[in-house]
Amino acid sequence: MKNLIAMIALTLSANSFAAPKAQWLTVDNDVLAKIRPKLNKSVQTLFSAQGASVVKLSAEEVEKLSAVIHDELHRCGGFITHETFEEAQSALSFQGDMYFAKKAVFTDYSIDQASLVAPLVAQVDEPSIRSMIEKLASFNTRFYKSETGVKSSEFIRDTWADLAKNRNDVKVELVQHKNWPQASIVMTIQGSEKSEEIVIVGGHADSIAGMFGGAGRAPGADDNASGIATITEVIKVLMANDYKPKRTVQFMGYAAEEVGLLGSKDIAASYKAKGANVIGVMQLDMTLNKGSADQDIVMMSDFTNGAQNEFLGKLIDEYVKVKWGYSRCGYGCSDHASWTANGYPASIPFESTMEDINHKIHTANDTLQNAGGDAKHAAKFAKLATAFVVELAN
Repeated sequence: MKNLIAMIALTLSANSFAAPKAQWLTVDNDVLAKIRPKLNKSVQTLFSAQGASVVKLSAEEVEKLSAVIHDELHRCGGFITHETFEEAQSALSFQGDMYFAKKAVFTDYSIDQASLVAPLVAQVDEPSIRSMIEKLASFNTRFYKSETGVKSSEFIRDTWADLAKNRNDVKVELVQHKNWPQASIVMTIQGSEKSEEIVIVGGHADSIAGMFGGAGRAPGADDNASGIATITEVIKVLMANDYKPKRTVQFMGYAAEEVGLLGSKDIAASYKAKGANVIGVMQLDMTLNKGSADQDIVMMSDFTNGAQNEFLGKLIDEYVKVKWGYSRCGYGCSDHASWTANGYPASIPFESTMEDINHKIHTANDTLQNAGGDAKHAAKFAKLATAFVVELAN
């Protein structure tokens, strides 16, 4: 495991961030149809399968594409960036890693850790989550190219490290990426018996505000300070109770999600390259705003693992006891898609259906106050994530 972490943590120096001149994107077909008039007329569909298409854009056009999707479609993502056409085409293969990740059963999904889970879930603290959201939202922006984007990742690293300061079996690291300055954050709790099997809970650490990119105010309280704060609360509860899993547990804050899942794509690809045995991935992207009146937690059914989604539903019924259901978020809507594309089982429990998504995201108005002023909704996800970790890692 130490070799694995070292492998993902060490890349090129932060001094040189030469973005590639051109990037290949796999883009949701519905998204592509809606934003096609905004693209250069020379942009052509090069390949299409599984409801998505491959197009080639410059790095600058990718950021403009992200802004158009945010501003006009009021949704996250919808595309994944790739370094080569071959990589992009392979990502849409019907028999490739993505197909396997959606259909396979990766582990035993029995629920048998109630004596451990129930007391931990009861300790989830809404004010603590709220405080972390406010601290993250106080950065002018967490945009992946900005100085405050770099500083905010360092803040997350320091916060997680402080929570684990009394544990010699826990490591917290920044993962540098070669083409942009913001780092991802990885916290590892070494498994005591089956350390080669890995359970991951992650969420993206960056924020964005429309066409302004790194210059505009982007508090990102819901998107995605809430997900990082929810993860931080899970860590706090586990560390306070000296929880020691049998399987290795990792918590991740991904850089550069808003411009094509870049950070999670790097990390997930590196895990695949080394043959890492990841048995479960949960993505927490937006947990703050209760947008759907009839559902508290909504599982995205597309580009996720069906068996693991069912497991999460059972965990909600057992430990969270709120209403839940399913929706669809489209291709590449968050970092879970990076893990699915690399053959790993991933799920994204979301704060609402996509029809009820928070339209204040990607603007200066994505604040705690505009999402109700408290973190009661996010606390439900912290309880679910705590149950997910303990049931799956023990």
